[in-house]
Amino acid sequence: MAAITASNLYKVFGRRPERGVQALQQGADRDELRALGLTPAVIDASFSVDPGEIFVVMGLSGSGKSTLIRMVNGLLQPTSGEVHIGDTNVTRAKGESLRRVRREHVSMVFQHFALLPHRTVGENAAYALEVQGVNRADRERRAEEALKMVDLGGWGAYRPDEMSGGMRQRVGLARALAAETDIMLMDEAFSALDPLIRREMQDKLVELQNQLDKTVLFITHDLNEAMRLGDRIAMMRAGRIEQIGTAEQILNDPANNYVAQFVQDVDRSRVITADGIMETPPVVVGPEQGPLAAQKLMRETQTSWLVVVGRDRTLVGLVHEGDVARAVRERSDLLPVIPRDRVPTASTDTLLADMFRDASDANSPVVVVDDEDRVLGTVPHVTLLAAASSGQDVPPPPDHVVPPPGEHDGEPAMTGEVQ
Repeated sequence: MAAITASNLYKVFGRRPERGVQALQQGADRDELRALGLTPAVIDASFSVDPGEIFVVMGLSGSGKSTLIRMVNGLLQPTSGEVHIGDTNVTRAKGESLRRVRREHVSMVFQHFALLPHRTVGENAAYALEVQGVNRADRERRAEEALKMVDLGGWGAYRPDEMSGGMRQRVGLARALAAETDIMLMDEAFSALDPLIRREMQDKLVELQNQLDKTVLFITHDLNEAMRLGDRIAMMRAGRIEQIGTAEQILNDPANNYVAQFVQDVDRSRVITADGIMETPPVVVGPEQGPLAAQKLMRETQTSWLVVVGRDRTLVGLVHEGDVARAVRERSDLLPVIPRDRVPTASTDTLLADMFRDASDANSPVVVVDDEDRVLGTVPHVTLLAAASSGQDVPPPPDHVVPPPGEHDGEPAMTGEVQ
């Protein structure tokens, strides 16, 4: 079950807003509604957020993103449509039922800290627990644990005005963590911070997410922040969601001209990862292969290199056509393998920028491996260059399975085709 589900949400401000929903459904635009004294803030928005996912809603000022998050936690009632938190219909929840959802399932991190100035840092971090009715000893313990998570251990007795902006935002994050809810809603949580502190807070959120596996709905107007944090991103414009996808999907396959223009200046090398561009090797060989068999495979597949793998698909090394041709001329029976420690490698989440750095001194592709050093795919130089450009020539992600060595003309070799 999705942690958050939004279905055909509309929010129209003004008298008799239902008229606006009907007009929008019949094809009217925002200007036509404004002529009727109505302001459409969110128009037919649908999305779902999986448990443990950071889902980013990105849009410029006036796009409707903050109105959207306020409908998710029940601060605003949709004009039409529904929101579910798990199996609870937030749109229909009233009174104590809605308050229980907020206390037990959802916590909020605000843009401007929203700390209580007359309370200490520890008391601010424990505030949600106080509202929940948790006894003093337990809430103090949980608040201190949360402060330690955000690197503010020992600061509990201080006042918010004794802290920097970045530290106060950490207190706001600690308050959400102390509540131990499954879902965190973050509305422009880092936008009031200086760039360096903002980057530190982004790093901290990623670190905490790796530890705690929360469900996060994150609102931002900053595209780079969205690309850096989001497992998936919803791009909003004028109240509508234009596209939902991963950073790579939005960069490589924008849904329309608006999205394409919006992302055209993004530093692709800091967004695209090996998983999004790796290719299945045309062929791989076993280390027991001879130079003649390797040369034959290279000619058949028109490739200048081969990946050498063991029977369990672990990376042994690479062979280049020049070395193979020399071994054939010298009538050698040994395959001239460039060993594993001299082969540029990457994991599936390695950034394009890092792959460029590792491949710059090597006349060979980057080999993508898993945690057990098994070959998942390769990223040739030409693919690196294409991915760093407009992205139009980037191939779609292939099936990432590389089969173990089989039989080829009586020799233990195998194609890279998926079986």
